[in-house]
Amino acid sequence: MTQYAIYFHQQWVGDHPAEWFQTRVEPSTAVVRDMEAAGVLVFAGGLQEDRSQAFTADATSGTTVITDGPYTETTEYLGGITIIDVPDLETAKVWAGKVAEGCGWPQEVRVIT
Repeated sequence: MTQYAIYFHQQWVGDHPAEWFQTRVEPSTAVVRDMEAAGVLVFAGGLQEDRSQAFTADATSGTTVITDGPYTETTEYLGGITIIDVPDLETAKVWAGKVAEGCGWPQEVRVIT
C-alpha cells in the first residue's frame, strides 16, 4: 500500500457566497465517510484560513527558533489535506476525483515518501 496526499491551495476554492459553501458540506463529508468505510482514510482536514495564527519552527541555524506567522509570504497557501493509503496510483486518482467533486474545487495529489 502507498500513502498519497490529496490537497488544495486555498486560492483554488474561489469566491463563493456562504450558501454555496453550505452545499459542499454533505458531499465532501460523504467522501470522507466513504474513505473510512473502504479502509483507505488515514487523515482528512481543512486548515485554518487565518495564516496570522500560523507559526514557524526553524532549526537550520543549529538553534530552534519559533516565530509567529507563516514562514513565507506567498499568494497561495495550503487549505486542506487528505491522506489515503491505497494499493496503486489508479486508486488514488479515483479518490482524488471524488474529493474534488465533493469539495467543488481542484485537488493535487502526491505520493508520500
